[in-house]
Amino acid sequence: MAHDGQELSLDQAAGMTALLPDLLELTAEALGPVDFLLETARDDVRQRVERDGRVSARAVEAEQSATHGLAWLATYVYALKQMQNWAEKLSAEGKFGEIERLIHQIAFGEYLAQIHGGIPMSQNEILRPQDMGLTRVQLAHTSNTAMATLCEKGNNQAARSRLAELIVERQGLSSYGATGLDEELEMIRDQFSRYAQDKIAPHAHDWHLKDELIPMEVIHELAEMGVFGLTIPEDFGGLGMSKASMVVVSEELSRGYIGVGSLGTRSEIAAELILCGGTDAQKEKWLPGLASGEILPTAVFTEPNTGSDLASLRTRAVKGADGDYKITGNKTWITHAARTHVMTVLARTDAESTDHRGLSMFLAEKTPGTEEDPFPTPGMTGGEIEVLGYRGMKEYELGFDGFHVKGENLLGGEEGKGFKQLMQTFESARIQTAARAIGVAQSALDAGLQYALDRKAFGGPLMQFPRVSGKLAMMAVEIMVARQLTYFAAWEKDNDRRCDLEAGMAKLLAARIAWSCADNALQIHGGNGFALEYPVSRLLCDARILSIFEGAAEIQAQVIARRLLS
Repeated sequence: MAHDGQELSLDQAAGMTALLPDLLELTAEALGPVDFLLETARDDVRQRVERDGRVSARAVEAEQSATHGLAWLATYVYALKQMQNWAEKLSAEGKFGEIERLIHQIAFGEYLAQIHGGIPMSQNEILRPQDMGLTRVQLAHTSNTAMATLCEKGNNQAARSRLAELIVERQGLSSYGATGLDEELEMIRDQFSRYAQDKIAPHAHDWHLKDELIPMEVIHELAEMGVFGLTIPEDFGGLGMSKASMVVVSEELSRGYIGVGSLGTRSEIAAELILCGGTDAQKEKWLPGLASGEILPTAVFTEPNTGSDLASLRTRAVKGADGDYKITGNKTWITHAARTHVMTVLARTDAESTDHRGLSMFLAEKTPGTEEDPFPTPGMTGGEIEVLGYRGMKEYELGFDGFHVKGENLLGGEEGKGFKQLMQTFESARIQTAARAIGVAQSALDAGLQYALDRKAFGGPLMQFPRVSGKLAMMAVEIMVARQLTYFAAWEKDNDRRCDLEAGMAKLLAARIAWSCADNALQIHGGNGFALEYPVSRLLCDARILSIFEGAAEIQAQVIARRLLS
């Protein structure tokens, strides 16, 4: 028996009742209608928000159900296209086996059904086609036999149950289904997967419960493995590798513990700021130390009462006669602030400005603190913000009162460029957040699967019940969907193509999937999942932050919608 040019074993053939014939042809044919549906929805929404031939920002906000819904619809369409690319690539390589077929089939069946019936933007916000102005007549014209077949038969209990069986067979592997990565990236994945499972996962829950900083020993080990300089050019002491490699590393480290997975992101974003906007002298001074891990950075952007509205920042940087600056103001939600060496601080240098044009970025040096004295540098104070999860680096409120910054540490040597410099890093930051979300989601699948196999009820393991195995199967499916969309954003970045749209979509979807996976894994644990002693309780807390930081889901949808409509 052969499908898509690959011979199947008898064991595989026994599971074929769950699989649709000619799967790749079906899914390829279904993409045309969803593309047309997206274009139709875009035209309809644009008519709602155009004023005098231009898209009105106020109208986009007033029509958020429609505009944010368009962002979610586009995210689904882009995700399905990447799943098709993944499946066709694996098929051409002879790697499109039964588990990959089931993942692909279920993904299309479920996401196509949601596109026509309702996309969950959050737990109680379901996007319906009519919210974007689509009529029944338009929906009828944006469907075909392939789409109908996949909606009806793609995601069924037989398919989910068979996929769950295959997941059990692969328990403990770094991924459930081929990722489509090349050999070098898979080697990197295996290396960091082993490290995370051996050195991080056994200690992560204890660090979380005690609200402890990640031990410096771990940071030194990550530095030796090249994590902090992975994408920094070799000329500046880094490894000069791809953004895709950083995605793989962040994913696997976050699977062990999101705090550890986020350590590399700190250096990644600081280095990107300097590479994109720094002077030659600043690159020579800061990048080698960042790459080696000798310099630990923290990002100091957010302020009380501003949140995602960075253009409204009020912290002031006043230039003195000696050319140096004094920074005064308050910042909040500053991650890993105490024991770092340099802060990338966004502050207002033009006192007369009221928008982003008066902002500048500084590389503000500080002395690393201790547990007894977390902020010893004159001119700054800080207090810890106690949080539900994401605890390994701690969150702080900071106060600056005449904090001294050398004039040479104005990023790029020119005032008023800070907001633009920050925007240049958002693609990488959001790709990294998506990668961390995938890692948390994968950890939730691991925990849920192990508990479903170990826990006995009504004469057998929980895994025997279809609604339990079905939850786990859907986790594996959606993790692969988020993974392929994230890899695509990283590959676009590596090829120097603008990818703010793709990065935003990857972050938007992966964050929702991480929360869904953690929530369902806890549900599988039942009452035990609500007990602090079980790691799944930590995963739920860690997953919750992902749809908030690096741009809340609502802000992310707004940004995506404006790009689509522009």
